[in-house]
Amino acid sequence: MKKEVKVHSLFSDFDISLFKAGKHYRLYEKFGAHIMELEGETGVYFAVWAPTAKAVSVIGDFNYWNEQEHQLNVRWDESGIWEGFIPGVEKGNKYKYKIQSGINDEKFEKADPYALKCEHPPNTASIVWDLDYEWKDKKYMATRENKNALDKPYSVYEVHLGSWRKNMDENRPLTYTEMADELVSYVKELGFTHVEFMPVMEYPYDPSWGYQLTGYFAPTSRFGDSQEFMTLMDAFHKAGIGVILDWVPSHFPEDKHGLGLFDGSHLYEHPDPRKGYHPDWKSLIFNYGRNEVRSFLISNAIFWLDKYHVDGLRVDAVASMLYLDYSREDGEWEPNEHGGRENLDAISFVQELNKEVYRSFTGVQTIAEESTSFPRVSRPVDAGGLGFGMKWMMGWMHDTLEYFKKDPIYRQHHQNDITFSLTYAFTENFTLPLSHDEVVYGKKSLLGRMPGDEWQRFANLRLMYSYMFTHPGAKLLFMGAEIGQYEEWNFDTSLDWHLLDHKPHQGIKQVLTDLNKLYTSQSALYEKQFSAEGFEWIAYDDNQNSVISFIRKGNELKNQLIVVCNFTPTVLKEYKLGVPTKGKLKEIFNSDDKKYGGADIKNKAISIKQETDHGRDYSATITIPPLATVVFEIK
Repeated sequence: MKKEVKVHSLFSDFDISLFKAGKHYRLYEKFGAHIMELEGETGVYFAVWAPTAKAVSVIGDFNYWNEQEHQLNVRWDESGIWEGFIPGVEKGNKYKYKIQSGINDEKFEKADPYALKCEHPPNTASIVWDLDYEWKDKKYMATRENKNALDKPYSVYEVHLGSWRKNMDENRPLTYTEMADELVSYVKELGFTHVEFMPVMEYPYDPSWGYQLTGYFAPTSRFGDSQEFMTLMDAFHKAGIGVILDWVPSHFPEDKHGLGLFDGSHLYEHPDPRKGYHPDWKSLIFNYGRNEVRSFLISNAIFWLDKYHVDGLRVDAVASMLYLDYSREDGEWEPNEHGGRENLDAISFVQELNKEVYRSFTGVQTIAEESTSFPRVSRPVDAGGLGFGMKWMMGWMHDTLEYFKKDPIYRQHHQNDITFSLTYAFTENFTLPLSHDEVVYGKKSLLGRMPGDEWQRFANLRLMYSYMFTHPGAKLLFMGAEIGQYEEWNFDTSLDWHLLDHKPHQGIKQVLTDLNKLYTSQSALYEKQFSAEGFEWIAYDDNQNSVISFIRKGNELKNQLIVVCNFTPTVLKEYKLGVPTKGKLKEIFNSDDKKYGGADIKNKAISIKQETDHGRDYSATITIPPLATVVFEIK
């Protein structure tokens, strides 16, 4: 029997005009399921966009999933919005939309695109929920702009929440609440300034790692509810640690309850498969030229920054959005109106997204995972850029890993691999990523890539991390890097925490902890990390010894550090180094320290002499340990 659905709307005429124009960036305040009181009755207001539907019903555990009982009303203004208030529906009720297509009368059961909570997969219903929570991070939020700025240290620990650590007694991942204790204290101990979560938005398929989303506005129910995720955010902020979320506007899966063919038409995806289907991931691509879809996506980005106090969004697979021919052969794509391969709709969408994010929030960053040489990714939109705050430096990652897997005896022939990144390091605001993608699919773990005997492998890994932390740019390391995992990452199991029972692995954890201390305490390493003014070569061409040396500079002229890297297992004694000024060299970091498992070959205070070397008026004679990085202050 059909029951009353009261006519009610949260949309004003202005909301509708903004939605149609693609300029409504707070759609989560209107669409979805909203608990409210109307005319003395408590219930839920539902609203969903389905412009080609003939009929839309709300089905749920409150009406025995009967599509006849609660049929929504379509708005008169041709917006395609169906809405209505259903008395008696409560927080925790499960629901879906039953949509009858106006094209062929086919019926679909769809999850709510704006649901605040979803059932635990493999179940697919949406759940009526709220975002009531008393935040405790007011102090952090007031100072976030300073902590999260580009001239501050930015050291990121990337986490897959399902496999960081397990509750071994119950054979399950930790909950958001448990992570608020264990994960937060661990990241704090390591000294990272930020944590980055692989996608937390609801996803149906565990092996996708979260990159195939179906619940864009709901933290995954695998680990708890919205308020428990807020508790985790609060805990990180209390510890002074920023939180970045992976965000996926590049594609979505074809699951029947998801966005694909939502009302029987290509509503969210582009109707042309050359633009709307991703051949690599067998997923659908958003129609970036459709105004309502742009509003949906930008509203989703804003939602996490607004309602969950997120400090940054790392935007996944940007390159796949920017190019019409991405992963396509000739004949499988169509040029743009200018005859080029750029996706003009996607470019304007990204620019609009970044403008709105930075206009609406202080102290946040957007970070592009973009693997091509597309220009000005991290430059302002009004200067012709895409408007991101930072961009992943994929070239540095590739060259560095290629270099380090080579036997040191051959590295003298590949010096350019380790120095080339500095030829373009300041064309963007780069983050140096050693992410989850580098420790899967047969690529081996980072330790597994290192050549030599056991001692050399660990020394190489310490050297690589030290080179990374002294190289200009922000830093990102995937979980497990800090304990020297032997095995590749497996999303289905915990990290190999037992490795920390052994001294070489303890040494890796300690060297990363100390590198974070070095990076966050030495302003020469971060104040000008995105500017050529903050870097100067001493020598990049000592191929024979496989040594590089350079200066890192802060805002003050006296604020300089000298960094020397030896990429061979040979101890280099009496190594003469040109330096910029007189005084003494004081060693402040040495990756060969015995506490890390090194040979403990160190330098005591070294006098600087007025003798020319490397084109400089002053020089010093140092010892460079094997497979090690040494950092000096000038006193």
